[in-house]
Amino acid sequence: MDERLEYNKKMWNALTKPHVNSAFYDVAGFKAGRDWLKPLEIEEVGDVRGKSLLHLQCHFGMDTISWERRGAKAIGVDFSDAAIAQARKLAKVTSTKARFICSDIFALPEVLDEEFDIVFTSYGVLGWLPDLNKWGEIVAYFLKPGGFFYIAEFHPMLWVFGEKPDPDLHVYESYFPHTIRYEDGADYATDFTHKMASYEWQFTIGDVITALGKEGLCIEYLHELPICCFQAREDMKQDKDGWWRLEGDMIPLTFSLKATKPR
Repeated sequence: MDERLEYNKKMWNALTKPHVNSAFYDVAGFKAGRDWLKPLEIEEVGDVRGKSLLHLQCHFGMDTISWERRGAKAIGVDFSDAAIAQARKLAKVTSTKARFICSDIFALPEVLDEEFDIVFTSYGVLGWLPDLNKWGEIVAYFLKPGGFFYIAEFHPMLWVFGEKPDPDLHVYESYFPHTIRYEDGADYATDFTHKMASYEWQFTIGDVITALGKEGLCIEYLHELPICCFQAREDMKQDKDGWWRLEGDMIPLTFSLKATKPR
């Protein structure tokens, strides 16, 4: 594994237990039957009953299990062994048949030899990958002919303007690809803080489309939306549907994309 990903794996292993115990993830509510999927994905992915689904970068498996509850035959993959251990426990306690594999997704073809009707991933995943072209290869590799890939993800424009209140939206980071190394960090879901190094990678919407298109996948749609699933900036306000927005809906905060593999 890329040395930078080893740093990230160590951090995500440390974050797993705080996440499982957090109000943000509400594992108790999930065990009782609450769906972790958001209306956006449910509507756009559609009926999954009887379909095989591969969930890349699944963390501790709540989305994967949610798809299984909706009738999919789901497999979740993550490079964090701590997260996968929790996912397997959660599948058992919720009496679902979702399967989980601990693997760097770039090495996944070495341990998984199946094709899927749907490859799925969502929210806060692409920024942890150093090579989107290789990611596109993995997506295409695991899709059946006629199957589709779906992603709902934070729009890369969101990170350009920083996190502090700024009605004028001054630019703090380049929109274009670059690597960011952190020496410490705070957690989006809890008050957990750490001094561990980690790496993230900025990408553009063009990078995503190119990575999928060069593998022959047909882009059905790209939706850019002024909503966010968590309060990524201090000046965001929550709407009646639970989404977070900036005043005036001036920039895209989330995008969703569907791409099909030709038969």
